[in-house]
Amino acid sequence: MSGHEARVHGHCDTRFTAVREVFEENFRERGELGAAVAVTVDGGTVVDLWGGWADAARTRPWERDTVVNVWSTTKGPVALCAHILADRGLLDLDRPVAAYWPEFAAAGKEEVRVRHLLSHRSGLCGLREPHTLEQLCDWELTTARLAATEPWWEPGTRSGYHALTYGFLVGEVVRRVSGLRPGAFLEREVTGPLGIDFSVGLPQKDSQRAAELVHPPAANAGERGVAFSRLAPAAVAALANPLVGAAQANTPEWRAAEIPAANGHGTARAVAALYGVFAGRGLLGGRRILSARAAERVREGQGRCRDLVLGAGFDGETEIGLGLWLSGPQGSYGPNPRAFGHDGFGGSCGLADPEAGVSLGYAMNRMGSRIADDPRKTALVEALYSAL
Repeated sequence: MSGHEARVHGHCDTRFTAVREVFEENFRERGELGAAVAVTVDGGTVVDLWGGWADAARTRPWERDTVVNVWSTTKGPVALCAHILADRGLLDLDRPVAAYWPEFAAAGKEEVRVRHLLSHRSGLCGLREPHTLEQLCDWELTTARLAATEPWWEPGTRSGYHALTYGFLVGEVVRRVSGLRPGAFLEREVTGPLGIDFSVGLPQKDSQRAAELVHPPAANAGERGVAFSRLAPAAVAALANPLVGAAQANTPEWRAAEIPAANGHGTARAVAALYGVFAGRGLLGGRRILSARAAERVREGQGRCRDLVLGAGFDGETEIGLGLWLSGPQGSYGPNPRAFGHDGFGGSCGLADPEAGVSLGYAMNRMGSRIADDPRKTALVEALYSAL
């Protein structure tokens, strides 16, 4: 084995050998650089693997405690924060957002419901005015602009993926109700007590163990700009205002900010644990995080449609629950159409299947070109279900 070949470490129950084989295959055949995958069944860890390199130069091996930006896989833990508050009777998902965030009523948004934020149906997929990365890192500015802006479509009628705005919208409601932004709320309620290695943003003390994100060779800014120029205005607002990628996410500014739709940092083990709350019907590590009823509500479908932002990138219609995407007939999260989860830009994934009692976390640093259903993730999910 050459010095630059990937070595895979960790534990895999013999029943799930297929997952290990596909994980190793991802390095040989699908361009993997550094990655980790973890699987829980009925709350117990059956797969915990990692390997490859934490940097593009292949000088730092991916270690057991390497963390990486998982992009939109962060949205699942953010949704969990809102559902914890709803479960406690502190947040009503059917009330207008303005009941908790009065400024939000501006520009005709008086009747936008909290459930519309969770299901990407608020019409606020992006801002209408130019918004820089520096401004995105400013919580107060970004939430104030969202409160003041008008929706791109009639709220509640269709989904349009809120790629970056989702975390500020749901997160500001969490802050108005609890007094804490979602990162601090998640740490207080879930990750701190259970020792889960996941944070929204990245504390400076953890910067040395963070993997470097790497774009695929074809994904340069010029080509991405041409692709975005073909999109509808709402999609451009969602995906390119501001335009962010690996280069931006590797900066200290991005890591220091709280961008709860996109800058969660953690291990695959941590992602599997957080999505394991949903797979375990609210139980994790013997601790009840959500009531069974609240955990079930997370996957309450809000109606299938062609997403107004991602429509061109998906075959047919998709459906979002109250914070997570349903596997549906396309099988994004395995053969159970009621399984659910969330992908992160470039490949990462969190999956929950309460019927099978299964959760999966996948994290990597070489980004693929797809927003969802990266071939490496799809291969891992298929291998998991072949072993069940």
